[in-house]
Order: sequence, then C-alpha cells, then structure tokens
Amino acid sequence: MTAAMLIVDDEQESREMLSRHFRYLGYEVALAGNGLEALEQLAGKKFDVLISDIMMPQMDGVALLRQVRNDYPMLRPIMITGQVTMDNALACIRYGADYCFFKPLTDLTQLEKAVSESLSKNQYWMQILKELRGMK
Repeated sequence: MTAAMLIVDDEQESREMLSRHFRYLGYEVALAGNGLEALEQLAGKKFDVLISDIMMPQMDGVALLRQVRNDYPMLRPIMITGQVTMDNALACIRYGADYCFFKPLTDLTQLEKAVSESLSKNQYWMQILKELRGMK
C-alpha cells in the first residue's frame, strides 16, 4: 500500500520540490497552500503523513497541528519552518509534532528518515488496535 502524504506550504517552490521528491520515492502526494486548504483536503481523504510549514497566511502550521492532533490522531505530523525560534520549537513539542525541520531543506535525507519513522509509528499503533479488536 502506498503511503499518502499531504504537503502544506505557502511557498509554491517549496511545495513543488517536496512533492517531486516524495513522488519519486513512491509516495502519493497532495498539496495545500495553507492550513485551511489542508483541512479541506483532510476532510475528503485519508492521509498517513502531514508535512507542514509553520508560518503561513490564513491558518498557520501551529493552528493546523493543534487541529489535526485532535481530529486525525493517526495522522503523523512533521513540521518545517524558516523561522527558527524557541517558540516554534516548543509549539511543535507541545502540540505533538513527530519532528521539526528548519529551512532551507537542502538535504532531504533526514526528512525521508523522519517520514519513514513516522509511518512505522503509525503501523505499530494500527497493529495494536487490530489486536485489541480481536480480543473482543
């Protein structure tokens, strides 16, 4: 099964670069330009991984992260930001991001590894839920 990924960034160049890279690796990729567009996408399709910028117009990545952790607990969020601040890092921790990366993303190896590890976490929890359903 191909993992589905939603990439959210107001910078079109960044969105397209990440999209090309992860499509090349075999992921199914959808794109959104801000948090509100991301929520529309999430309402219509199941995604496994969310990669979101933090600083965006209309609805920033922190607000998106808070909402997806409440509404989509199996979605694995990975945050990216060009605004390297303690507040951004703490918000990622506080609201449950799996990882946070700082722009510019020149070497995508660590991001690839983070996506893989996030998917492994998801598979682990899916297995636990499957076993618990079987115990009924």
